[in-house]
Amino acid sequence: MSVTASPVDLSQCALALLTELMAQPWGQVSPSVYETGRLVTLAPWLVGHSERVAYLLGEQHGDGSWGAPDGYGLVPTLSATEALLSSAARGDADVDVLRQAAERGLRKLRDWLHEASELPDTPAIELIVPSLVALINAHGRAEPLPLPPGMDGTRLRAVRGLVESGAEPPQKLLHALEVAGPAATRARTVRPTPVGTVGASPAATAAWVGGDDATGAAASARRHLEAVAERFGGPVPVGLPITIFERGWVLSSLIRAGVPVEVPAELAAELRAAIGPGGTPAGTGLPADADTTSVALYTLALLGMAHEPEPLLVFDTGAHFSTWGEEDGFSISVNAHVLDALREYVRARPAARARYEPVMTRLAQWLVTVQQPDGSWHDRWHASPYYATLSCVLALGELDGAEHSTAIGKAREWVLSTQRDDGSWGRWAGGSEETAYAVQALLLSGPEPDERCRRAAARGYHFLLQSADETEYPPLWHDKDLYTPTAIVRAAILAALHVTQTHNKGIRGIE
Repeated sequence: MSVTASPVDLSQCALALLTELMAQPWGQVSPSVYETGRLVTLAPWLVGHSERVAYLLGEQHGDGSWGAPDGYGLVPTLSATEALLSSAARGDADVDVLRQAAERGLRKLRDWLHEASELPDTPAIELIVPSLVALINAHGRAEPLPLPPGMDGTRLRAVRGLVESGAEPPQKLLHALEVAGPAATRARTVRPTPVGTVGASPAATAAWVGGDDATGAAASARRHLEAVAERFGGPVPVGLPITIFERGWVLSSLIRAGVPVEVPAELAAELRAAIGPGGTPAGTGLPADADTTSVALYTLALLGMAHEPEPLLVFDTGAHFSTWGEEDGFSISVNAHVLDALREYVRARPAARARYEPVMTRLAQWLVTVQQPDGSWHDRWHASPYYATLSCVLALGELDGAEHSTAIGKAREWVLSTQRDDGSWGRWAGGSEETAYAVQALLLSGPEPDERCRRAAARGYHFLLQSADETEYPPLWHDKDLYTPTAIVRAAILAALHVTQTHNKGIRGIE
């Protein structure tokens, strides 16, 4: 993405981004170490196998691990280590190299698993970790790996028993069907979607296909896997398709920030068509969720196509909104997005205020109560607090009330205090995505930003311009391991650049 300080260029970048959304309807997502490792073990017959093995070897860190810090490396390191052990056992090329890399991974895993106390709240981690530990121990490599303290295989056994019984598993379980082991292969109550995916997951799809003797529905699933592997050159992402999720986030980011772009009618129509009585899924093969439903509804309202938000109410727990039914815990950003959707609908349809205002008031108060003492918010769907903080600042900033302004003021003070010397922001290192969120939190919503906010945003703006030619971004979004929805991140960066140009005219270097 080549960007200069000209608003015309930003508009052209946004138009190019929307064109790409239409050209790649399954979505733009980074490869996944976890998911790629599962395909190395489950589908060595699939096109791109040697490239997947090479990808795992190339992604290993010097300490033997894979993935990000703070516990995020456990799942990808387990998956990659087990995959390399399986690859070596099959006698793939460079067996010594495979075994040496796997041994480095095992050494790191032993250190982590004996010390692990608090693991990140990523989807299905309580199923994935016991499953992979058992697979690695089955290779018989010296000392067996333990499970992390406080984790056992109870839930995994229940899931496997459910699949083995022939009962229909919950749709959200399909995304991690590979944890069911041999019972997943051609499970009678699991059927691929029309595009061939099971659970919008290559690993789950490969686990269901089971082997290269695919016929009927399994042949369709195999063709889907081949298409995904060929598109990514061997490695695969953790979730695909993500069509509605990607389009909702991209469009809402650009429109909310005022980036001048004409939205193709097809994109708006597809968002509208995706909303059903039970909500909207992020993509084919996934269950409807409150997050995607909210962002789709919010985007339609911004486009002048306000849709009754009745489908959201199925996710209301009475205290807050769940991401989906029977969710363990809650998501702060999901509730911020629900508030966005309800508020924008009421703005477009004032007669609906009496129905939705009590819910909006409850959500706004809840968001204020879960703010961290330092002014930030944290979330279960993203590793960076800047994402959750921006979500809450945007939602609360559109509401009247001193308590909302106070919360936004605290959030801005936290953002100001955490800016790095080069003008960037980031949890582990300064980066474009987190800087884009921080800049918008300072400028885009709430009380008029003061001079400190404007100047800090200007420094962030120049960092974004200097890194404007990046095409890859560190993975920060939660799935089975961390991933990057590339188009969504690019939209956030464009939004931050445009907002800074709009608010900071007159500051040196902002045109």
